[in-house]
Amino acid sequence: MFGPAAIARQRAEGSYTAYGSQTERADDGPTPLDTREKALIRGVDQFQIATVAETGWPYIQYRSGPKGFLQVLDDRTLGFADFAGNHQYLTAANLDHDDRVALLLVNYPLRQRLKLYGRAHTVEAADDPQLLDRLKDLGESTVGATCERSVVIAVEAFDWNCTRSIIPRYDADYLAELSQVYQRKAAEREQELLQRISELEARLTQSSGHRSGPETPT
Repeated sequence: MFGPAAIARQRAEGSYTAYGSQTERADDGPTPLDTREKALIRGVDQFQIATVAETGWPYIQYRSGPKGFLQVLDDRTLGFADFAGNHQYLTAANLDHDDRVALLLVNYPLRQRLKLYGRAHTVEAADDPQLLDRLKDLGESTVGATCERSVVIAVEAFDWNCTRSIIPRYDADYLAELSQVYQRKAAEREQELLQRISELEARLTQSSGHRSGPETPT
């Protein structure tokens, strides 16, 4: 993302050491996705995808679906089933002439933001129905929406952004998960207290038995 103009501005503003200097490192090829990136990717139910139109303008589209619909196929590859939309086919058409994409993924409760860059291509459902079936299979559930094609993305770069300006948002599923955690912890704490009370009652009963026994003659 750092072209000559960006580098020049960073040098002028004093941020080159923090950012632009990274371009001086040797390019060892795409960095594989690690556990942290995979966890965020598998947990999102929405993301933004940017492509390049034939007119040269950037085009950004919002995608959403069941949690996990954006799948990690391997350490450098993502994929998702392309839901039928309004039949403008802008993203698909853009990828036909320019395969560059950028994705923005956000975990709002944890205030995490990940940018991904890569090259994508579409695979029509008729050309590879098995791939589409794989991308519709979410393990515990299956994508029920009509899907026309698969989108496969070879990740070339990614970067974690700071949490500033991310407003936390909590959906019903997230709150339900938190409620279950709190209920489980409350139940565990209740069992601990009942066990403690039972132990104290047993000790009290034992102590009372000793006090009510026969007195030792003097």
